Amino acid sequence: MPFQMHTLGFFYSAKQNNPPTNRTVSRLRIVVERQTERLGGCIMNTIFVFIFSLILFFLSNGKTVFAQEIFAGSSAALLKPVVQKATDSRVRILREYLEKYNSPLVPYAATFVDTADKYNLDWKLVAAISGVESTFGRQIPPDSFNGWGWGIYGNNMIRFSSWNEGIETISEGLRTKYIDKWGARNVYEIGRFYAASPTWAQRVEYFMNSIGNFETLSLANLSISL
Repeated sequence: MPFQMHTLGFFYSAKQNNPPTNRTVSRLRIVVERQTERLGGCIMNTIFVFIFSLILFFLSNGKTVFAQEIFAGSSAALLKPVVQKATDSRVRILREYLEKYNSPLVPYAATFVDTADKYNLDWKLVAAISGVESTFGRQIPPDSFNGWGWGIYGNNMIRFSSWNEGIETISEGLRTKYIDKWGARNVYEIGRFYAASPTWAQRVEYFMNSIGNFETLSLANLSISL
């Protein structure tokens, strides 16, 4: 009986504090075999075999519980919210630049950047053209959302349903027609087709450089604040 109480006490302690190991099971097997050899007899053998079976059963159950706890912890880690990608600094810079002009295009800074990436354009180009053609969307035909002078000549005028459509149309047109079809390689070559004014390209370039300088200044201020 003292052996039985000692063995069960050992098992209880192991189950409560630590997950069972193969070493623990082996130690229990050796203890039981030695006690069986000492006591002898069919009845005692049966009792110890029964006790040993119970111990193995509870230890196995303990392993299952421990494994479930590990699995639950892993699942919890997988359910943590994914950290969102940091906002593109170009979007912030362009938005802040347009705010200087009180432009209605401020909320569409991300659209300028995303669409430029889509068509492999300089992200400052389409915004700069709007600066030349309409003071960044402030001077346009009523309800036209056309801040680029696109298709506007004489009595002809193209209207867009939204600023998003306008940015998309201009960006696509610059890529597919001016660059891919007509072979323009810079803003001056684009200007030959885009506008009659001989200073158009120079003014577009001015706004592109202005946005670029604003980017440099903004990043420098950010570094100082950090």
